[in-house]
Amino acid sequence: MPRPSTLADLAGERLDHRFKGLPPDADGRTVAELTADRRDLFTGGFPTPVLTLSAERLAHNLALLESYTDRHGLAFAPHGKTTMAPALFHRQLDHGAWGITLAMPHQVRVARQFGVSRIFLANELVDPAALRWLAAEQDADPAFRHICYVDSVRGVELMDAALQEAGAVRPLEVVTELAAGPEGRTGVRTTPEAHAVADAVARTRTLRLVGVAGYEAQVPDASAAAVRAWTRELIALAVEFDGAGRFAGVDEIVVSAGGSEWFDAVSDAFAEIPELSAPVLKLLRSGAYVTHDHLHYRDRTPFNRVPEEGALEPAFRLWAQVVSRPTPHQAFINAGKRDVAYDLGLPVVEVIRREGNILTADGISVTALSDQHAWLGTEPGVELAVGDWVGLGLSHPCTTFEKWPLIPVVEADGTVAEYLRTFF
Repeated sequence: MPRPSTLADLAGERLDHRFKGLPPDADGRTVAELTADRRDLFTGGFPTPVLTLSAERLAHNLALLESYTDRHGLAFAPHGKTTMAPALFHRQLDHGAWGITLAMPHQVRVARQFGVSRIFLANELVDPAALRWLAAEQDADPAFRHICYVDSVRGVELMDAALQEAGAVRPLEVVTELAAGPEGRTGVRTTPEAHAVADAVARTRTLRLVGVAGYEAQVPDASAAAVRAWTRELIALAVEFDGAGRFAGVDEIVVSAGGSEWFDAVSDAFAEIPELSAPVLKLLRSGAYVTHDHLHYRDRTPFNRVPEEGALEPAFRLWAQVVSRPTPHQAFINAGKRDVAYDLGLPVVEVIRREGNILTADGISVTALSDQHAWLGTEPGVELAVGDWVGLGLSHPCTTFEKWPLIPVVEADGTVAEYLRTFF
């Protein structure tokens, strides 16, 4: 079977056993044909468990970050590793995104396969095979722009050697990564280290320093004040580099940060960036916003601190069925660790569906997960029967998307309007 390489090709992909949660009678049909059916999620033959996305909430979240970044003068490269869904990449680009952020070389290959022309790799890249592929990709397409981190002299030397061996013509754009404190994740810890890395880049012909970047969520005891302080350190490094002539000849200077928990504090600090020798690309990289969630990001979203800016809406709902009700205080549904994220909190029971009616789920909670079951605790007097559908809210979009290769997008009336293909 030819591999899909455009969104139109995805629509022509034939359905089979690889795609869980789809009606069995969809086998052999294309995604486009199933989409055209506009089936009802509850009466159209979808077996449980099935992960769904709300069409309306997805559209709301995409529009909200577009308006937020516009309002604050930010460029936006949403983190694509959250969804790994090319159709969503293009919707984000249609909503004004500068490009797509990714974390690993194979993710870059997916994005390139589907025509993404600007990629920010929020990681160091020292693997020779990946660098050879990247050099060939850049040289073959002058419109392709790729930026990645550097944080050590050794890393720069390895990159340079691999790119020279590959015969790279175009230099690879890099940004010096600043760690979020001495015990942070990756990134240089001190200004002298940053200058040593920049010196190493300057000694190569295969790399070009275009800015600075980092990830503020690793700041110890993160708070809005602490994140603003770290972001100002990042800006100060950019100013120092610029004063030393390290960005001579670049068209724009990249200053990038901003995950999904502290982009308001990053935005506050970015507003203070002084005039430099070239225009500054203030690049935000939040990813989880696109679906938001019911626990972790619900509690940590910047919009809790700036409610006047708007509010994200959780777009995921996973539907499962009660398959066992052995005691008055216990029930089991047919969705478990293979189907739902659990690294940032257990799912929450939102609603029950019985005989076509949506009921509240008061007194019902997920207490544990097995591979293919969720354990439900039920308070005295709660009505819950074998066969009932249970709608779960989920935490952590990144580890939810990865479990579902094709996800129905459902309108408020239950109509399945489209299907999102993921590539993990």
